[in-house]
Amino acid sequence: MATVATEKMEFPLWVGGKAVKTGKLRTINLPYDGAAVAEVHEADEATFGRAVESAQEGSRAMAALTLYERASLLEKLRALLVRDAEPFARLIAMETGKPIREARTEVERGQLTLTASADAARSLHGEVVPMEAAPSGKGRWAITVREPIGIVGAITPFNFPLNLALHKLGPALAAGNSVIHKPSENTPLSALRLAPLVQEAGAPPGAYNVVPGDGETVGNWLVMDRRIAMVTFTGSVPVGEQIRAKAGMRRIALEMGNNSSLIVEPDADLEAIVPRCVTGAFSHSGQVCISVQNVFLHERIAREFTEQYIERARKLKPGHPLEESTEISSLINVEAARRVESWIGQARDAGSRILTGGVRRHASIEPTIIADADPSLNVCCKEVFGPVVVLHRYSKIEDAIAQVNSGDYGLQVGVCTRDLSLAFRAASALRFGGVIVNDVPAYRVDHMPYGGVKKSGIGREGPRYAIEEMTELKLICWKA
Repeated sequence: MATVATEKMEFPLWVGGKAVKTGKLRTINLPYDGAAVAEVHEADEATFGRAVESAQEGSRAMAALTLYERASLLEKLRALLVRDAEPFARLIAMETGKPIREARTEVERGQLTLTASADAARSLHGEVVPMEAAPSGKGRWAITVREPIGIVGAITPFNFPLNLALHKLGPALAAGNSVIHKPSENTPLSALRLAPLVQEAGAPPGAYNVVPGDGETVGNWLVMDRRIAMVTFTGSVPVGEQIRAKAGMRRIALEMGNNSSLIVEPDADLEAIVPRCVTGAFSHSGQVCISVQNVFLHERIAREFTEQYIERARKLKPGHPLEESTEISSLINVEAARRVESWIGQARDAGSRILTGGVRRHASIEPTIIADADPSLNVCCKEVFGPVVVLHRYSKIEDAIAQVNSGDYGLQVGVCTRDLSLAFRAASALRFGGVIVNDVPAYRVDHMPYGGVKKSGIGREGPRYAIEEMTELKLICWKA
């Protein structure tokens, strides 16, 4: 069996292009079995202050770079990530507990995020404004340009510690900004390993600063410091709402999760969609913002889908995240697993049927499929963030759409049908930031616009779209 080295790694902070030790240490443990992986130096108030000062200098240096120079920087960073792909994958697997094969996929996606960010840097542009469209505009010309906003404060969650960091860092650097990054206290290792690579790629000192620590202290410093022009956050709704209340007139971008649903019509290709539902629900033990959680099945195909789904879910191989054969491992910690276990128990006590799974071992939960659950139960209406799927039946798609729309979230949703007209009607009716037709809502490529409505957040990720959030639009008008 794969094991983690007994000698713990040590990770200092990264401020102003240099490693910094504070002596304020946090132990990072492998979620699967609790083995100690690393010691991380966390930020104190003085070090955070130096990070802001360094970021101010870094923002001026980044703003002075041409679009070509910014794109070249991001391309060099991508090449370094390709070079160090396997060490990054192992580090991700150890700090998150996700299987090594999924960790490798995250590293590959991170490379694509950097490519998209470099492309977005090259294509950053304004437009010509037709001033003569108004009578008083005769003889005047105008253009718009996009300028950097300064320092971007980034707060990222535990589930994709590398790629979600790059989704904030890449567009910020492409726009000519600097970044102060507070990664999840559970998974800071990827960002701390990334920081020297940003320097190696040629970034100015202070362009990327990593300040680990808990949200109530370091996160609050970041949100409250008015020298930081924008806060971009991925995480829970309560924390996102607090950030919005504290941010004042500054820019914010919030991606706060989902309660992902999939509607499956009777003409859907079950051979294609059932295995996609297994991947979409149980990858990283369901700890994905757009993980499949509620599946609405037309009554004509519900039984067939359910049988195939249970069979495939039971074949997933559990194990240590560094074992090559492992397909499902642990949640981020025992506390998270206990919460998911309690929600499953609540559903069972309320009369729901547990069709498979539901058993917890340390921080791991077996892939769980539930039927006959009341929509008011936590497993239905809240974000489980665990390997749990609830199956529902319907006879009219309008009823399924109404049920899906009734929730608090609106990030992504899936609809499976071969009827193109029906697919477009459903897409129009569904109140979500993204509607995925003939695939699971967990589908994402890293250059597409990604974000939600309602409690799922504000703003859009995807480098080209994030740059719009991270720049100021300036009008330049002159009289001929």
